[in-house]
Amino acid sequence: MFPIDFCHIPVSIIKRSAGRSAVAAAAYRSGTKLTNEWDGMTHDYTRKGGIVHAEIMLPDHAPRSFADRSILWNSVEQIEKARDSQLAREIEAALPRELSGEQQLALVRAYVKDNFVDKGMCADFAIHDKGT
Repeated sequence: MFPIDFCHIPVSIIKRSAGRSAVAAAAYRSGTKLTNEWDGMTHDYTRKGGIVHAEIMLPDHAPRSFADRSILWNSVEQIEKARDSQLAREIEAALPRELSGEQQLALVRAYVKDNFVDKGMCADFAIHDKGT
């Protein structure tokens, strides 16, 4: 479909024990303002530049309300109550520059669908362009 030349794809787990929040990570990645109902903190990244696209993809069984970023991630924060909860996985990948923005989006959507959504996971992804 597309030439894929990913050199480095770091994966990390967002863990409450490391002081991280799924709501904060989602706000940062999507460049939005979200309030974490777990701890009351508001995370405002509306002035963060470079976000080209942000989208939530859901499996068929997921509540449609999870298409709202705040509802999705606050639900995760509320369901996972333990201090050492693993709240989310964060995956970064460099997209081929030779692809157009539309091709990059299609590539990411296909990857997310095949590797996460079709396996029953909700996925919140964003495409950033740092201009480099």
